[in-house]
Amino acid sequence: MFEEIQKKEAKIALIGLGYVGLPIALAFAKKVSVIGFDINESRIEMMQNGKDPSKELEAADFENCDIEFTTSRDVLKEARFFIVAVPTPIDEHKLPDLTPLIAASTTIGKVLKKGDYVVYESTVYPGCTEEDCVPILERESGLKFNVDFKVGYSPERINPGDANHTLTKVVKIVAGCDDAALETIANVYGMVVEAGLHKAPTIKVAEAAKCIENTQRDVNIALMNELSIIFNKMDINTYDVLEAAGSKWNFLKFSPGLVGGHCIGVDPYYLTYKAEGYGYHAQVINSGRYVNDSMGFYIAKQTVKMIIASGKHVSESKVLIMGATFKEDVSDIRNSKVADIVRELKSFAVTVDIVDPHASSEELKEEYSFGLTENPGDAYDAVIVAVNHKDYKNKGEDYFKSILSEKGILVDIKGIYKDQITDLQYWSL
Repeated sequence: MFEEIQKKEAKIALIGLGYVGLPIALAFAKKVSVIGFDINESRIEMMQNGKDPSKELEAADFENCDIEFTTSRDVLKEARFFIVAVPTPIDEHKLPDLTPLIAASTTIGKVLKKGDYVVYESTVYPGCTEEDCVPILERESGLKFNVDFKVGYSPERINPGDANHTLTKVVKIVAGCDDAALETIANVYGMVVEAGLHKAPTIKVAEAAKCIENTQRDVNIALMNELSIIFNKMDINTYDVLEAAGSKWNFLKFSPGLVGGHCIGVDPYYLTYKAEGYGYHAQVINSGRYVNDSMGFYIAKQTVKMIIASGKHVSESKVLIMGATFKEDVSDIRNSKVADIVRELKSFAVTVDIVDPHASSEELKEEYSFGLTENPGDAYDAVIVAVNHKDYKNKGEDYFKSILSEKGILVDIKGIYKDQITDLQYWSL
């Protein structure tokens, strides 16, 4: 298989061309022949014209690539090595939603041939690949796992908005259903990953590793958020405390903030869901999730309290929120906790305007029922800088004075303007 791919006698197919799938597809396409498959026709059309719908890649990244972008299952039949990079979200009950993964497995199963490989990159709970996906591949193809086709798992580690930790520069975990499959999968990924590979002993180990990467970050950020709540009651600046504690060599440098997106705010729920199936309730992980999921409401309520304390009527107040994406310098709004701030403020009848240089107003309306304000005004009773986009970092106190009303409040969630504000009422986590 590896030799056929190298000689372009066998094609690699990427199923799902979002933040994860497209960079992988283009990286392989500079070496071998690739099919980029997605069900979204408008996104495919953009990629055919050298444009990244996620606005992460430049036109130059599409150059000198042997790739065919398609929504056609007939074209997908030409592939022999399938890589699945579809989203794995949670539903309204915070349970794993495998709908995209099941759909992708069904599609691949219909075109799977003897000798083919299927590698999953989507974040899942331990056991999902072999227990949930493989039976679909067998059912749809009529083929037998480990006899007619091979399966592997290689969790994605792409960080949206991060130009330093890209696919080629981060060690890649690879796992296969047997030793031969592991070697083939490692060789294929080795063509594009310069940082090296870690060969996990089983697919379940690789799945679990991905889950705990983000769970560890989630729990640590939850601790910082809880500390922030405590220090706020003590009238202590959390960032001053972290700066002092950070002078010790082994202090882990995490900071408080909103935890959303499609990774840190989601992956722990996949692990806790599977743990429940084994009769164990994950107390630390669930506690961390509770703290982080509550932060948007906490920030909104603190803002409302400060507006009331300034002598204003909440129902007549106006707040500007700067930033709507789930993290800085990306256009991705999935699971953005800024939406929680908006909902909570509106529950107090506050008038809320939202701006963001990266987000799509239409996508926000579709996902959260609110859009961006085209022409924000002034005389805001509070301005909440919710996302630390580069565009906001050079905004000085004079700028905020110009858009705030008398006794207006600057809420700086990530502490961007710490030690820069002298005249305004200032609050941060």
